[in-house]
Amino acid sequence: MANYVTIEAEARERAGKGAARASRRAGMVPAVIYGAKQPPTLVQLDPRLVVRELQRGGWRSRLYEVNVAGAASRALIREVQFHPVSDKPIHVDFQRLAAGERIRVSVAVHFQNEATSPGLKRGGVLNVVRYTVEVLADPDSVPEAFQADLALLDINDNVRWSDLAGTADVTPVIAGRDFVIATVASPSKLPEPVVDPNAPAAAAAPAKGAKGAAPAKAAAPKAAPAKAAAKPANKK
Repeated sequence: MANYVTIEAEARERAGKGAARASRRAGMVPAVIYGAKQPPTLVQLDPRLVVRELQRGGWRSRLYEVNVAGAASRALIREVQFHPVSDKPIHVDFQRLAAGERIRVSVAVHFQNEATSPGLKRGGVLNVVRYTVEVLADPDSVPEAFQADLALLDINDNVRWSDLAGTADVTPVIAGRDFVIATVASPSKLPEPVVDPNAPAAAAAPAKGAKGAAPAKAAAPKAAPAKAAAKPANKK
């Protein structure tokens, strides 16, 4: 049996942007519950409750009972709109659930036993392909999460859909193949240093005694200036 989180809400009488702005001025978050071939139900929520659920993570697959004046509607949060500046929630869309009517929902994947994985202990890296998996499920059979066991995975091993625990009552949206959830990749090599061809070459002198360095030539001494030849004396 699926677990439902109860969330309290107040009814709204009017629809439209003006009514939604009035709810926000009153410090509430306007919301609507739609689906299951019933008229939409207009409600408003305490913003602290909305923020609490968003901070918990996995709210897209969490099942709710929205309680409005004693009448409960089972629903999923389908969309949350945020203020472009403050990033606070300003509207919530709930999809009403009907028993026996399968829904499309994203379920998170939780990874277990990373500390005992042979591949990760040898320096491998867990490369997660899918943190969530979209499935079709009955509202009463939506799992809170799938479990991926990494205890026996070595380098280049992977986790596929068939390896997950908790998938008995659901059908993956990706059909016809046993798709990959995560792999244990080999450790990456250190990158080679990149030499900028446009950088000026270093004008470093060769080290003293370095092998293959040509010995410096001694400077030739300057030649002394030649003395002028003495002129012969004139004979009388």
